[in-house]
Amino acid sequence: MNSAMSVAGKEKLAKRTGVRPVSLLWHNIRSYWPLYVMAIPGMAFIIIFKYIPLTGSLIAFQDYSVFKGFMDSPWVGFKHFKTLLDYPDFNRVFTNTLILGILKTLFVFPVPIVLSLMINEVRKAALKKGIQTALYIPHFLSWVIVAGIAFDLFAMSGLFNMVIGWFGFNPVLAMQESSYFRPIYVLTGLWRDAGWGTVVYMAAISSIDPQLYESAMMDGASRFKQMKHVTFPLLLPTILVLFLLEIGNFMELGFDHVYNLLTPMTYSAGDILDTYVFRTGIQQAQYSFATAVGLFQSIIGFILVYTFNRLSRKVSDGGLW
Repeated sequence: MNSAMSVAGKEKLAKRTGVRPVSLLWHNIRSYWPLYVMAIPGMAFIIIFKYIPLTGSLIAFQDYSVFKGFMDSPWVGFKHFKTLLDYPDFNRVFTNTLILGILKTLFVFPVPIVLSLMINEVRKAALKKGIQTALYIPHFLSWVIVAGIAFDLFAMSGLFNMVIGWFGFNPVLAMQESSYFRPIYVLTGLWRDAGWGTVVYMAAISSIDPQLYESAMMDGASRFKQMKHVTFPLLLPTILVLFLLEIGNFMELGFDHVYNLLTPMTYSAGDILDTYVFRTGIQQAQYSFATAVGLFQSIIGFILVYTFNRLSRKVSDGGLW
């Protein structure tokens, strides 16, 4: 019996079987104790590094001082949120964050899905593993290295200007042009993380019952139709869950990714909330203000997750909860 059964499900089962939910929980723990033991490190990690630090969100409503601590720092209400909204360039920073978030969702998120479907069609196991390994190796490079590669490629003597020179175009210092920042952000994100994103999807595909493909072949389905009518529909629940998790991080574009690509000439297109907080909050030790911005981002992420989860339950009867 599923230990993750909802409260409502446990109540229905209790009414039907006469067993109380608490007794049912202990029965599950006794029956499946190895699974609960395996879950302890993950639960400890979430509690220690996710839930306990939530108490630090209180400093968003204080003029926090490291010398006074949580208890003695003065409370200022929504002062820091008002400071953020009154910031002269808030509209530009917020718009850049939204645009990059939309580009990341539209162009970066679907690519691992397509790659997984294509890799799955490779029938030679050695070749399939080789392709997948080659695709996710860039994930282990830091954004400093990736940004360095990007600056070399788009330098005046780099590969980009060399290629456009073959077609008669003048060299362009792309890394200093705001119009090139967003495409470069998307391309570097694709190159580094698209292959890594295939790991989960390939695991989900490998769990599909081979008999379904055999039945489709007996019905005369081609390889493409097998992928369309068998692989993709069964992969859809995994896609939906990962999409909801991605939406939760919509406002968190990766500080290290953006910061290492950013130059003073590309602030108009690449300055986002994270880089703004780093300059005005972290470097100037305004911890309360930085926390307020982080809380602002988290609230927007929660609203997006809640909204899309409700939509997914209506459309496909699935979701995170």
